[in-house]
Amino acid sequence: MIPPRKSVPPHIVIAVDGPAAAGKGTLSRRLAQHYRLRHLDTGLTYRATAHALGERGLPLDDEDVAARIAGDLDLSDLDRSVLSAHEIGEAASKVAVMPKVRKALVEAQRGFAAMPPGAVLDGRDIGTVVCPDALVKFYVTASPQTRARRRHDEIVGNGGHADLAAILADIERRDARDTGRTDSPLRPASDAHLLDTTEMGIEAAFEAARNLVDTALEH
Repeated sequence: MIPPRKSVPPHIVIAVDGPAAAGKGTLSRRLAQHYRLRHLDTGLTYRATAHALGERGLPLDDEDVAARIAGDLDLSDLDRSVLSAHEIGEAASKVAVMPKVRKALVEAQRGFAAMPPGAVLDGRDIGTVVCPDALVKFYVTASPQTRARRRHDEIVGNGGHADLAAILADIERRDARDTGRTDSPLRPASDAHLLDTTEMGIEAAFEAARNLVDTALEH
């Protein structure tokens, strides 16, 4: 077990992007723990916006209202266990396409990253849009088949029922949507380090990422 790094510069930001179920969330949490940084799963911010609208009985199709709610979120207090619900994800997909909501959340995410001692942010457009000046950027990916199998095993492991073919089809649809959208499409930053986890476990991915961050910190 590698002990946490004893000291880091006053403020650093690490950006982790990639498609669903590639392992970026797990990697990001490991990096945040190791370097004693704050962590933000930016995908949860869209879910939190949709959840807040639902809790207040507000419509999902009013962009101005959704943007106001998004701007008022406390990003340090996002409950993953609540926000991971399927119905919240469905609602989040509706508000996530609204330009005003995206603008409000990007500003909030940048504010989160700017707070000391820094943060690890993971999502779809961290290195390209949210934090283009991040100290280190990673693009974590894996084959659609591998990602579908991981998602399937996770659901089954938690006692649920899942159809592997349906999960794969959903992942492929999401990939097409994320890479094809005009506003902040999913793509690696030009200076991102590629981590393909198709044949790589989380420990190997963490070691590779840690070495790259340590190298950046030494320069």
